Amino acid sequence: MTSTLGPPPPYYENRGFQPEPPYAARPAAGAHPYPQLFATNPPSVPSYIPRVATHQSSRPAAPPPRRTCAASLRKTIIIILSILIVICCAIAAFFIWYFVENHCLSSLIECGSSGVCMSPSQWCDGVSDCPNGEDETRCVRLFGPNFILEVYSPVSKSWYPVCHDDWNDDYGKIACKDMGYSVDTYFYSRGVPDVSFKSYMKLNTSAGNIDLYKKLYSSGSCASGSVVSLRCIECGLSSKSASIMNRIVGGSGAVLGQWPWQVSLHVQGTHVCGGSIITPHWLVTAAHCVEGRLSDPHSWRVYAGILNQDEMLFRSGYKVQLIISHPDYDTDSKDNDVALMKLETPLSFTETVRPVCLPNPGMMFQPNQQCWISGWGAEYQGGKTSNNLNYVAVPLIEHSRCNSVYIYNGMILPTMICAGDLAGGIDSCQGDSGGPLVTHHHSVWWLVGDTSWGTGCATPNKPGVYGNMTVFTDWIYKNMQANR
Repeated sequence: MTSTLGPPPPYYENRGFQPEPPYAARPAAGAHPYPQLFATNPPSVPSYIPRVATHQSSRPAAPPPRRTCAASLRKTIIIILSILIVICCAIAAFFIWYFVENHCLSSLIECGSSGVCMSPSQWCDGVSDCPNGEDETRCVRLFGPNFILEVYSPVSKSWYPVCHDDWNDDYGKIACKDMGYSVDTYFYSRGVPDVSFKSYMKLNTSAGNIDLYKKLYSSGSCASGSVVSLRCIECGLSSKSASIMNRIVGGSGAVLGQWPWQVSLHVQGTHVCGGSIITPHWLVTAAHCVEGRLSDPHSWRVYAGILNQDEMLFRSGYKVQLIISHPDYDTDSKDNDVALMKLETPLSFTETVRPVCLPNPGMMFQPNQQCWISGWGAEYQGGKTSNNLNYVAVPLIEHSRCNSVYIYNGMILPTMICAGDLAGGIDSCQGDSGGPLVTHHHSVWWLVGDTSWGTGCATPNKPGVYGNMTVFTDWIYKNMQANR
C-alpha cells in the first residue's frame, strides 16, 4: 500500500517485495513485462563454431558423380510423397480436432472434457448422468445483492427465481451444497417480496421424497408474492462500522476486525501475497502469486486475523492442501489473474476472521464507486514489505477510460477492473498482490477484485488493476463444488 509519488519502473508485478537480490523491471512492452519473484540465471546461449579442416590432403579432389536420370526421378518421387504426407497429416489433424472438440451434435451438451454427450433434458433433472456429475452441478445460483435463489430450466434454457411457497431450510441446504458450500456454514433462507418476475420455479410438495430439482416446475404465479433469498454463509461483515472507513485519506493502519477476510500468504517465512477468505476452507488470491515453483501447495502458509508480520513469525499458520489457478490465466497480459487455495484444516470464524461475500450475477459496480484495498505491500515504489496491515480508499474507474491512450492504452481486458486516483498518491504496490478490493453495498462487504498489476506505484494516470471478480464467481463455485 502506498501513498507517495516517485519515478516508477515500467511495470511492477504486485507480489511480495524481495530486497535482495535486486530485480530489474522487465521492458514495458514484449512477451513478459513483469519481474519474477525469485531470480534465476538465464540459460547460456549455445555457440555454434563452423567446422574447419585441420590439414589439407595433397590428393586432388575427385570429380562429382554424374547425376543419373534414376536419381533425379527418385528425388522427385520423394518430394511428391513428402508433400502428400504433409497434406494427409494436416487433414487427419483437422478431423481429430473436429471430432474431439466438436463431436457432440448441436442439440447435445458435452459433460466437461469427458467426451460424453447428454441431451439438455438430462441437465439439472436430479440424476447424475455425466461421469463426474457435471450435469447436476450448475443448476442453481444466487442473483443480485439480495441473494435471490435462481434455478436453471433446461427446457427453456433460462434462469428463474424460486417461489417461497412451501420452501424451507432443508431445501436451502441442498441448494447451497450444490454451489460448493458446506452445510456447516448455512445461514438462512427467507422470502423477499418481489413482483417484477413473470415466471417462477415452484415446489410440487405432493411429489414425494425425491430430488429437489424433480420437485420444481415452471409457473407463472407465486401465491406468496415472495421469492427465496438464500444465504449459504454469513459473509461480508466487519466488526468495525462503516463510519470508521469513511475517514480514510491516503493510506492508514488497520485495526483488528476491520478487514477480517484479509490473509497473508507466506513462503519460507516471508510474506509474498495477500488473499481473501470466502469460506472456512477456501481463499481467493491472484494466479501470478502461484506461478511456477510457487504452484506447490506445500510451499505456503496462511495467516488470518493478525495485523503485524512480526507476530506471524511466532505462529504456525494454516497449511494449504490445494491450489487451483484459472486455466485461462495468461502470464504476459495477466488475463484471468485469479486462483483458489484450499486449506488443509478449516478456519475458525471469529470477530477478526470472517469471509467476504462473492459478488452475485446481476451485480454491476459503478464507476467512481468507493472501494477499499488492504495489504502488507510496500509503502513506496521499490520499498520493503510493510510490517503492518494498511488500507486505503480507491474509487472504481470506468473501463473505457482506463483503456484510453493516456492511461493503459487498451491493456485492460474484460477480466480486469481499474481503481485508484488518476492524480496518483494512493495505490497498491509490491506485496499487495492477490489481496482484496472490496466495496460496501446493501449493508454487506463484497469482493470486487483481487490485486493484480499496475505501472509503478501511485503513479499519475497509472491506477491499480485488479481481477474482475464478477467474471470469476461462476468459476469459483464450480471448483468449490468439484473439490469439496
